Amino acid sequence: MNYCTLGSVICAVLVLCDSMADGQIFGAGGKLEQVAKLPHSPGGMTITPLGSIILSWNQYQETAERVVKIPLNGDILPFPNAATSRGEKNAPFVIDAVLGVQCDREGVVWMLDHGRRSEEVPKLIGWDSGKNELARIIYLPSPATRGTSFINDLVIDPQKPFIYITDPASGRDSALIIVNLETGLSRRLLEGHPSVIPENIDIVVDGNPITVIRPDGSAVKPMAGAGPITIDRKGSWVYFGPMTGRMLYRIRAEHLRDIDLSPEDLKTRVEEYAAKPPGDGIAMDSEDNIYTADAGGKAIGIIKASTRKYEIYETDDRFLWPDGLCFGNDGYLYFYASQLNLLAPYNGGRDRAEPPYHIYKLKALSAVTVGP
Repeated sequence: MNYCTLGSVICAVLVLCDSMADGQIFGAGGKLEQVAKLPHSPGGMTITPLGSIILSWNQYQETAERVVKIPLNGDILPFPNAATSRGEKNAPFVIDAVLGVQCDREGVVWMLDHGRRSEEVPKLIGWDSGKNELARIIYLPSPATRGTSFINDLVIDPQKPFIYITDPASGRDSALIIVNLETGLSRRLLEGHPSVIPENIDIVVDGNPITVIRPDGSAVKPMAGAGPITIDRKGSWVYFGPMTGRMLYRIRAEHLRDIDLSPEDLKTRVEEYAAKPPGDGIAMDSEDNIYTADAGGKAIGIIKASTRKYEIYETDDRFLWPDGLCFGNDGYLYFYASQLNLLAPYNGGRDRAEPPYHIYKLKALSAVTVGP
């Protein structure tokens, strides 16, 4: 029996879709399969070397569990354990609110806890999924973070002991954060640079511009800074950009790690890479093709390394706010439809999102190996 908490709502059962009953679609990108049905809107996703899916639940739905694990048998279990995932006070440590999750080659799942449920200091939590034990907690206080910080996503350097984080903050103070996993030290980089701050554009889904309701009740369009981030398999280039933006940028990872570069000198090392749609998820395959979530187009797009031009890879009306792009060992790109645009904070105060929320997988142009 699946484990989850829904209050008065009946738990939607996870379904592994290996049969034609749930449908398979053949589109421009290849075979598309529905992998699972979920009871809550996900906020982030990664896959371990053993094939377990790790999901963070969107904090706007105020779920009991913050992060869950879906092993190969299809159960939905709190991750790494019930007390920690629920933020219980008797736990050795607690998870407050997680969006970004990434698993490294050794099976350590890194969870980016922005702490905005309880207004705690943001932190990076590493849990060894193989040994089932805590690997490390690294706190991210000021000046790496600001009072406005809402740390969003992360990418793990495959060659060096570093993690790179996006912080959209309040927009104009958006930035990247680099964390040294050996020393635990963190630095805030590129704050306010055009590569991380939002553009003044609308995100339109099904003809409806996305609106955010402020605490005073007024409605504004979302202006989200740095969100999507990825890195190539050699650890040479970090790719990133504002969620509310039409350009993807890149910078050499070695420049981000160079503590001798001045802030102004670092900004000169940023390059425009390719046009992209507004959206919050990207992933890169082993041939440096970049897959992007196209929020307004209800699509997964691709920027091929050979052309650096954005094109639609797969589109479907069910892709309501695609996100969580990551690779499994089966050569497929996994992602989910979070329905973020239908949640109350982004839908004029009206919650129109409805479970189940779907995970899909799509055959990629080039396979990616997960694990050592």
